[in-house]
Amino acid sequence: MRGASGAWLGVMLALACAGAAQARTAAETMDILMWNREPIGGPFELTDHTGKPRSDRDFRGQLMLVYFGFTYCPDVCPTDLMAIGQTLEQLGPDADAVQPLFITVDPARDTAEHLAEYVPLFHPRLIGLTGSPGAIRTAAVAYKVYFDKVTIGKEAGDYTVDHTSFIYLMDRDGKYLGFFPPGTSAERMVEIIRPRLVAPSR
Repeated sequence: MRGASGAWLGVMLALACAGAAQARTAAETMDILMWNREPIGGPFELTDHTGKPRSDRDFRGQLMLVYFGFTYCPDVCPTDLMAIGQTLEQLGPDADAVQPLFITVDPARDTAEHLAEYVPLFHPRLIGLTGSPGAIRTAAVAYKVYFDKVTIGKEAGDYTVDHTSFIYLMDRDGKYLGFFPPGTSAERMVEIIRPRLVAPSR
């Protein structure tokens, strides 16, 4: 899942874009993601785009593609979500063993109702997840995701959200397998995921 220099550039840009305010340096975060220096992933209790309570336990027995972002994201998020949708299409029937999850880092605007309009644009099996700010923060901390609200205007709703942009691949037991950097193609994701579908990971 770790690729050539272009992928590395994307990784470092994603970390740099998270801003100097993040608790860890880019190098420290990279070290954790690359070499499993700390656990990545964990329990979450959120609400899906249909209003149904969801936890990580609901997806046991499937690989998970987990992505943190927000619907007002102008470029990176839709690009990566489109790649996730294309990955599922290319996997064909095997995609039934993979559950894609989009966890918002902007729960104030990304209500379940709003996510219900957004996630089908990328794939019918994509599940959007939202929740209280505390629940979102808990999930983000578990996945070593940095995000921060940045004001861009004078009105209350004039803001964006800086965030790291990785696609996490989790095994059937919810354990971390690795990550895809921003801009990873669907073809590359299929190449990595397909061998994991042959037999349950151990």
